[in-house]
Amino acid sequence: MIILETERLYLRPYRKEDVHTLFSIFSDAETMVYYPAPFNLEQTQNWIKKNQERYEKDGFGLWGVCLKETDELIGDCGLVKQIVDGRMEVEIGYHIHKKYWSNGFATEAATGCKEYGFNQLGLTKLISIIDPRNIPSIRVAEKNGFTKEKESFIFNKNHCIYAGKVQ
Repeated sequence: MIILETERLYLRPYRKEDVHTLFSIFSDAETMVYYPAPFNLEQTQNWIKKNQERYEKDGFGLWGVCLKETDELIGDCGLVKQIVDGRMEVEIGYHIHKKYWSNGFATEAATGCKEYGFNQLGLTKLISIIDPRNIPSIRVAEKNGFTKEKESFIFNKNHCIYAGKVQ
């Protein structure tokens, strides 16, 4: 089942068999530098399970990002409920395998998720929670039309909250 398509990508729900591809992304220290630590296999399995639960509970979550040309899973992107400063917000989150960095895939997937959130789900605001040192993710948020709204202490450290609203 395809959730959404962009020019070069499609996003679909996680499958159990995605674990090894996602583990190759989430276990990489460079990819996960802004997380407390890279994921082990069990954490990756739990990541998939948690998002599958989100699909059932919220109707969305992080989805697998696949190249249309090859059907290869290259990362994830999607919508996740987060509590920021006591308010429920919906975040666009993403991870792309580092061998595909600097090709615009994160921006393309994030833009697709923004359009899905606004047009399909009727949301009026979306955010991205970004470590202030994560310049590539800040660029993705800005290319997606998001602007820095504030800084918040979340996930045990300070993060920039970038936001976009329906125009």
